[in-house]
Amino acid sequence: MRKVTTLLLLLLCAVTVLSARENKYDRGIVMKTFIPKGQWMVGATFSYSLLKDIDSEGYTFKVTPLVSYFIRDNISIGGRLAYSRSYTKLDNLSLSLGDDISLDINEWNDKSNTYSAAFFIRTYLNLGDSKRFGLFNEARLLYGFSKSTSSSDLGSGLSGVHQLKHNLNIGVAPGITCFVNDFTAVEASIAVAGLNFNWYDQKKDQVYDGKRTSSSANFKINLLSIDLGIVFYL
Repeated sequence: MRKVTTLLLLLLCAVTVLSARENKYDRGIVMKTFIPKGQWMVGATFSYSLLKDIDSEGYTFKVTPLVSYFIRDNISIGGRLAYSRSYTKLDNLSLSLGDDISLDINEWNDKSNTYSAAFFIRTYLNLGDSKRFGLFNEARLLYGFSKSTSSSDLGSGLSGVHQLKHNLNIGVAPGITCFVNDFTAVEASIAVAGLNFNWYDQKKDQVYDGKRTSSSANFKINLLSIDLGIVFYL
């Protein structure tokens, strides 16, 4: 009985293979080399955003040098380091959530510096027959460390918090690249999905200590997270 079952399985596999060969058709998809194997890519990306609303002002600046090597045609692996600085100042904010719940915040300030390192894999696809324009998709694993200080007046006096934050991120960021010449390209990318894991250590008013963790999943396009960069191919 076992031999009969084995023969039937082999016969079914053979029929499936023959049927696939007979029904084979060409969909017109041709894989072309956009960036060949053996190329090195070095460069940097930048992002800057400005906040100015509801009696507030602030900014976030980030610079990210990167390097990668193409292990196969259109496929590269690499790493990047990043530094970002953000500042937010809120002069006055009043919130009313009901008859008995209200909150007034005055002179709220927050400053943070973040350092991170990431490993990534990129795959490229040229647009039609173009050798100048192409699309890429980047999968990344990132670890970051930040220090921040914030102070605010909640009506009972000025209070300050010093915070250390560790972050682990797994994400995907598609983008577009355009070659200016044979060795230089400009690119833009945006994060569209990712998993975030955060660990916080806080000290309030230099007296009270606290710890907390958080995790989140992001599956949306954030137009404020666009990174612009310039890269060189060696």
